[in-house]
Amino acid sequence: MGCFKRKSQEFCNKGNIISPPSKQLKQNGSVGVGEEVVCVHDVSYPEGYVPSASSTLPQVDSTPAKEFPFTLDPFQSEAIHCLNNGESVMVSAHTSAGKTIVALYAIAMSLKNNQRVVYTSPIKALSNQKYREFKEEFSDVGLMTGDVTIDPNASCLVMTTEIWRSMQYKISDVIGEVAWVIFDEVHYMRDRERGVVWEESIVMAPKNSRFVFLSATVPNAKEFADWVAKVHQQPCHIVYTNYRPTPLQHYIFPSGGDGLYLVVDEKGKFREDSFQKALNAIVPANEWDKKRENGKYQKGLVFCKSGEDSDIFKMVKMIIQRQYDPAICFSFSKRECEFLAMQMAKMDLNNDAEKVNIETIFWSAMDMLSDDDKKLPQVLNMLPLLKRGIGVHHSGLLPILKEVIEILFQEGFIKCLFATETFSIGLNMPAKTVVFTNVRKFDGDKFRWISSGEYIQMSGRAGRRGIDERGICILMVDEKLEPPTAKSMLKGSADALQSAFHLSYNMLLNQMRREGDDPENLLRNSFYQFQADRAILDLEKQAKILKEERDSIVIEEGDSVERYLNLIEQYKSLKRDVHKIVFSPKYCLPFLQPGRLVCIECTEVGVDVPTFSIMEEFTWGVVINFERAKGLSEDDVNKKPEDANYTVDVLTRCIMQKDDVGRKTIKIVPLKNAGEPAVVSLPLSQIDSLSSVRLVIPKDLLPSEARENTLKKVSEVLNRFSREGMPLLHPEDDMKVQSNSYRKASSRIEALESLFEECGIATSPLIKEKLKVLHKKKELTGKIKSIKRAMRTSTTLAFKDEYKARKRVLRRLGYIKKESAKVKIACEISSADELTLTELMLNGTFGKIEVEELVSLLSCFVWQEKLQDTQKPREELELLFAQLQDIARKVAKVQLDSKVQIDVENFVSSFRPDIMEAVYAWAGGSKFYEIMEITQVFEGSLIRAIRRLEEVLQQLIEAAKAVGDVGLEAKFKKAVAKIKRDIVFAASLYL
Repeated sequence: MGCFKRKSQEFCNKGNIISPPSKQLKQNGSVGVGEEVVCVHDVSYPEGYVPSASSTLPQVDSTPAKEFPFTLDPFQSEAIHCLNNGESVMVSAHTSAGKTIVALYAIAMSLKNNQRVVYTSPIKALSNQKYREFKEEFSDVGLMTGDVTIDPNASCLVMTTEIWRSMQYKISDVIGEVAWVIFDEVHYMRDRERGVVWEESIVMAPKNSRFVFLSATVPNAKEFADWVAKVHQQPCHIVYTNYRPTPLQHYIFPSGGDGLYLVVDEKGKFREDSFQKALNAIVPANEWDKKRENGKYQKGLVFCKSGEDSDIFKMVKMIIQRQYDPAICFSFSKRECEFLAMQMAKMDLNNDAEKVNIETIFWSAMDMLSDDDKKLPQVLNMLPLLKRGIGVHHSGLLPILKEVIEILFQEGFIKCLFATETFSIGLNMPAKTVVFTNVRKFDGDKFRWISSGEYIQMSGRAGRRGIDERGICILMVDEKLEPPTAKSMLKGSADALQSAFHLSYNMLLNQMRREGDDPENLLRNSFYQFQADRAILDLEKQAKILKEERDSIVIEEGDSVERYLNLIEQYKSLKRDVHKIVFSPKYCLPFLQPGRLVCIECTEVGVDVPTFSIMEEFTWGVVINFERAKGLSEDDVNKKPEDANYTVDVLTRCIMQKDDVGRKTIKIVPLKNAGEPAVVSLPLSQIDSLSSVRLVIPKDLLPSEARENTLKKVSEVLNRFSREGMPLLHPEDDMKVQSNSYRKASSRIEALESLFEECGIATSPLIKEKLKVLHKKKELTGKIKSIKRAMRTSTTLAFKDEYKARKRVLRRLGYIKKESAKVKIACEISSADELTLTELMLNGTFGKIEVEELVSLLSCFVWQEKLQDTQKPREELELLFAQLQDIARKVAKVQLDSKVQIDVENFVSSFRPDIMEAVYAWAGGSKFYEIMEITQVFEGSLIRAIRRLEEVLQQLIEAAKAVGDVGLEAKFKKAVAKIKRDIVFAASLYL
């Protein structure tokens, strides 16, 4: 492994490095004094590989394919050196570190050697930008994004990863000519929905091709390279650097405050004292403004005030005064972005000359729109904001507006941009300052702290190389943020590259149709399977260590101790059965009056009590109240039905402490121990027994003194009954428990108690220690068995059961013959649910309806956002939607019957009719402003849906061609012609 150290500017060669590059380490950037920057170079070889046979690509000459007007950074030099050797490389580096240099060199090298090169990106906007950039540099460049195709025969083709995968499935002529494939933003492979596209594309890539993988920093880059080397039987180099051209400083802006607190300096040091000062400076609000989003409520001071009184106004004003602009203010909601931008109403950041330039650029871009589209509210409302140097960027904007805002930002006319998280992905548009308007985000289920990986991605936009000495990151904190949480966010590592591989019917059918291909081969070569296989080695090591530990445990009188332990476990099991009966609500509730003394287990509140514990410890408390438990999920009720309905408030002795991650915990301790008197809410399962004694308790227990005096009374009662034991309520005599199960369990308990008396080992002074040791041995045996089960699971093919189940679905629905109409159609559909759409196409529905109705029906396949209180579509459209639901339900039920894990109703409800009316009107010739009046969605969201709809129609055209249905092919083409117009399909400004 090789490394560079900026401190000493020395090159270290400790392993698989071909040859050292220049020792020059700096490129017009700045690094904090004393900061160590490391460039690590490693290489993965396939098993049995002979290095002397490394390069199969011809090298024309040794002169560089491209010269750069600056000194390359070490990681760039290393990566280019690998390319010159004709070997694949993965470059893992921070945002704006200069990874594109490696891509440029790979393209230049391919063109110089008369070879074809493919550049893939995750999003169309990035593909458009890169096309423009590469076109200016090399000229022989084409673009293929699904929306646009330009010069498909060019030597360098820029495309989305989905297009590259589609070309491989169709075995395009281009595939065999490709010498290099560049995968930009390859860390997208962990994306839950689309990550599988990268795995398919890499596994299916031509065996004679070489690869350039460009990624954000990922801690397991070597694992990824090992996988590529194994799948393609070629070396794959890893060049990893933590080098950030412009170092970052991280500040906290406390809500209600008026200053910044430096919490992480440019050397990466966390300043705890400054962090605490920042938290102490938070001004609590009198009332929280509740902002409803996705059915949830979010609280935040940033929303409580408006205009010049708002925190965001003060923040932006401070940024401008300190010359920290331009700034990107990240928010996690489209509406929130617009709301915050509106807070800047009284702020003007541009001079008259800049305003003129902005207006000129803006209307030059809008000239491609019709007069009606120019009058759209979003267009008219955005210009005054932009002229004042304020911008908004999110997926709900018109695409042309997003692009003009990006151009204005790049040109320096926008000083403060309010953007959603998507702005940090792909688009290379750094700023001097990045602001997080909130450090919590809604993830579709709940609000949570943003992860360190998300923070790294967004904060990476701070600091412009060669312009800023350092980048500024500011967190607006409006609630107590514990230091461990903050450290994890600010100083945590990047997210690892984990496989998001999943099966789809389109994938399986295309694999089965490809000559000589087998879906199992794709599964076997997936990164998911590779990671599962690799985990076996770790499991083997764990099992070996645990086995050695278990075998080293020797217990005297082992058999006798084990028999005694078995008796204890039986005893405890019976006691649990009895407890379940006695503490059922109908028996125990009448005796849970305030003042009742109860015996409870010493344990952490809110943590499940283990089913077996050698050293159980009990204490006493006083019942204060009981109530039906609130907020219990169905899982909780199913897991512990015996106490799911009620909780009991008990006054007892507790210790308040914090765990390793800074969460507050409450632990119940014996009354004689140090601690504080506190009322804790306990499930019925944590109460061991009820005393017949009741105390008179004070009405007001808020004062600590009142609680302490009450616990003193409990201690006095315990002392009084220390000899004979605390009197308990008898289940049958006092609590009137009438149950045959109770009587049987009680009889067995009495029998076991007599066996305890006969068991000689029970009186051994070391019995507790022996039991603890034996229990430890049993625990180790259980862990070893669990690991062996996991190993057996890992050694089988990943997704084997699901693969069989999905094949069963295809067989039952008639998708088995490779050249059948169903297979041909489903293989063409990758942008919608292939089975439902195929069934709909073949049942004659599309042939019977008008083009407008067809387009409207297809909109249900592409619209995924959930809207509240949407207008129902007209009757004829609603009938069509009902047909779609029937087919979807049929397809889902076949999957369920075939053992595919699927929720039938969730699947059916995933087809949404929310934009049927809007799309119907658009296909009927309505103007865009007219369809926006009949729907509540964002303009950009609707445009994106219609563009996806056009993608689906193009795939249906190919499907109709494949089965020779000329009538449907013409109908689909007519549908495309009706929707592909005006602002919805306005050309990108980058093209």
